[in-house]
Amino acid sequence: MLKQSRILAVAAAALAMTIGAANAATPAPDAPPPGGPGMAMGGPGGPGGHRMEMRMQKQLNELHGQLKLNADQEKLWQNALDTMKQNHTAMRESHKQMRDQFKSMAQQPILDLNAMHAAHQKIDEQNAQLREQTATAWLNFYNALNDQQKTTVSSALKQHFAKMHEHQERMHERWGKHRGAPGEGAASGAAATTKP
Repeated sequence: MLKQSRILAVAAAALAMTIGAANAATPAPDAPPPGGPGMAMGGPGGPGGHRMEMRMQKQLNELHGQLKLNADQEKLWQNALDTMKQNHTAMRESHKQMRDQFKSMAQQPILDLNAMHAAHQKIDEQNAQLREQTATAWLNFYNALNDQQKTTVSSALKQHFAKMHEHQERMHERWGKHRGAPGEGAASGAAATTKP
């Protein structure tokens, strides 16, 4: 649960930095907790990742149409978009390499947890650099906008944050129902015993 909250927080920050491009900066929402044996299984492009990418691309296209960019702004937009896509591809490849490496390591009779941890840390550091490159490209674009354009971007981000919050709330509700929210069983048991 802590990992999911961290991922959602990172997704929100990445979205703000990349103007809707969170798909380039976040692992799949079903990634296992850090340090666990399956820690390499999460990563960009997980289940639902393609739908999320398509939705993000649609939002970016809509936003692009609303901004009415001049030639210089358009160059910065294209640079940010290209940087995001290249870095997203690089992150997918690094996660694939890590999964392959972990599969190989898992064949050993005694797991080398130090090596697994080191590999995970290395990928995290590389991906952090890629996320920073993407964020910088989008910030360069954003800083070149006039106030009216920034207001348009801000409104789009606020709407997206609201949807993310609603989605997070629904996930918490589902998780609570799946796990059995604390006190739920006791309350229903008490109700059953009070009936004649």
